[in-house]
Amino acid sequence: MFEADGEDYQRRLEAWLEGEADPHGEVRFVERYAPRSVLDAGCGTGRVAIELANRGYEVVGVDASGSMLAAARRLRPALEWIVADLADLELERAFDVVVMAGNVPLYTAPGTTAALVAGCARHLAPGGFLVAGFQLDQGYDLATYDAEAAAVGLQRAERYATWDLDPFEEGGDYAVVVHRATR
Repeated sequence: MFEADGEDYQRRLEAWLEGEADPHGEVRFVERYAPRSVLDAGCGTGRVAIELANRGYEVVGVDASGSMLAAARRLRPALEWIVADLADLELERAFDVVVMAGNVPLYTAPGTTAALVAGCARHLAPGGFLVAGFQLDQGYDLATYDAEAAAVGLQRAERYATWDLDPFEEGGDYAVVVHRATR
């Protein structure tokens, strides 16, 4: 599990994003699905959730790190922020899109990615989309992710190399994968 100082992480994130012309590629990507509601799974300090809320979407942010969510709450106190392990998450509600934008599967404990995917899938509305972007050079591969998604009733819909919809090519080091709930 990933635990960092949320305020330190937020400072480094802001410095990194300072020169970015458009730091909201993940948000634009999610908007393509015209959701009413979004679960930002592994939201960290809330960059994606906050921007989605700024654009009028109903958003809930979940992260296992209390420190990261403390920073998120400081930045946007009115949003719903929940400290929880995504593998065990039980919100008893469903979302049009669940997004894991920041290499979330790579920050989970070894051997828990299937439970992570299942936890996210439990929160999808019928026909909803699970969107995940992650590095492929860290020991977690697309075949494993696709199999874990299929095991919980998700069907792969799209795959890209970036949040800007660049085509995915085998051997790439990053993927953005979209699965759809078939129920």
